[in-house]
Amino acid sequence: MSAPQTHTFVAYVEDQPGVLNRVTSLFRRRGYNIVSLNVGRTNQDGISRMTMVVEANDDSAVRIEANLYKMVNVLSVEDITHKQNVSRDMVLIKVKATPEKRSDIFKLCEVFRAHFIDVHPDTLIVEVTGTQDKIDGLVTMLAPFGILEMVQTGTIAMTRGGKGEAADAVAPGPNLKPIVAA
Repeated sequence: MSAPQTHTFVAYVEDQPGVLNRVTSLFRRRGYNIVSLNVGRTNQDGISRMTMVVEANDDSAVRIEANLYKMVNVLSVEDITHKQNVSRDMVLIKVKATPEKRSDIFKLCEVFRAHFIDVHPDTLIVEVTGTQDKIDGLVTMLAPFGILEMVQTGTIAMTRGGKGEAADAVAPGPNLKPIVAA
């Protein structure tokens, strides 16, 4: 049995009430820890995309994928862990910004290509998108200034290159257009 690691699954699901609950219940019943979960719209009406990062060994990952495929509202699923992929998270950080420290924060955020989305006399809200390492680095560097509040999204991910296999597997129905143009 291989050692546990994080696996990234991308699933296309019907945009229906209760689908998220059924998918997360599957993980709960099987005892898998969801490290990150993101659900969002796609370019296809009625279809949502779920990106799930889960702690599991390779054997368990195969079982997770098979169990997800069995679910009625799941149209396709792909474990993209061992494929070339791009993954990103986004974080908003509210940091203390006294007038004397503000220029230091601006310079620091420039290095991380962070954006300022709110400027207040005593605080700044910083937005950064990137890998977990990049986000962790910025958080570490901003900590001495005083982080007042922080929120981070779940991971979103896509395979690199041509068409994604999970997207290809979503068969158009009577009211659906193909997700990927030919």
